[in-house]
Amino acid sequence: MADTVLYEVSDGLATITLNRPEAMNAMNIETKVAFREAAQAAAADDSVRAVLLTAAGDRAFCVGQDLKEHIGGLMAAREAGSGGGVMSTVQEHYNPIVRALTGAAKPVVAAVNGVAAGAGFGFALAADYRIVADTAAFNTSFAGVALTADSGISWTLPRVVGPSRAADLLLFPRSITAQEAYELGIANRIVPSADLAAEAVKVARGLAEGPTLAYAALKESLAYGLSHSLEETLEKEDELQTRAGSSEDHVIAVQAFVNKEKPKYLGR
Repeated sequence: MADTVLYEVSDGLATITLNRPEAMNAMNIETKVAFREAAQAAAADDSVRAVLLTAAGDRAFCVGQDLKEHIGGLMAAREAGSGGGVMSTVQEHYNPIVRALTGAAKPVVAAVNGVAAGAGFGFALAADYRIVADTAAFNTSFAGVALTADSGISWTLPRVVGPSRAADLLLFPRSITAQEAYELGIANRIVPSADLAAEAVKVARGLAEGPTLAYAALKESLAYGLSHSLEETLEKEDELQTRAGSSEDHVIAVQAFVNKEKPKYLGR
């Protein structure tokens, strides 16, 4: 894995760090490949109980596509008469990253330290929980460079802020402050910039120590309910609750509650 993305697993917590601070963690090809590999590894590893997505530096979480690299590919493609080919990065990189983060059977926390723009905004929205520095900002950016949405943002953003507000943010890209992001539901928690790293690790590690089977079921239930009827969702809840209720973690939790002890979950 390239050093533009760092990957570490410790005590059940996988930490993925975007590591191009000098380029505001923009996505060049090397970074996209490494990010895809890290996200897929974290999702597939049963020893990983939670994922923390973070970024190096204090200016940006991720500003999306590396446009300096992108313009070279665009010009080469136009000369070759295959202008659309350069956009294969959506299918090859962005889609697998978003699928891995949203589909992981474990909670994903994003620590947004600075600007999250374009695909960077999409990656943050693909997480289940967003802790945001008070100096951070969000921008859809796509229309500003004559592009449409990618990185799942046309699916995630309206589910967070509503269809009307999502249309506004996509059609008229602008910088959204951390406070406005919190008011819109984009940020789950705002912390001082200096405290972000420690707070994000605390939250992510707490999730890693929690009832991970229940968390996975909650992710599945929420995603299902957004696109199915009430009756279908009730049936899905019954299926998932039956599964959760037969787990060792449920027995451990009930016994701990009765005995007034802190449960130690096994993830099974």
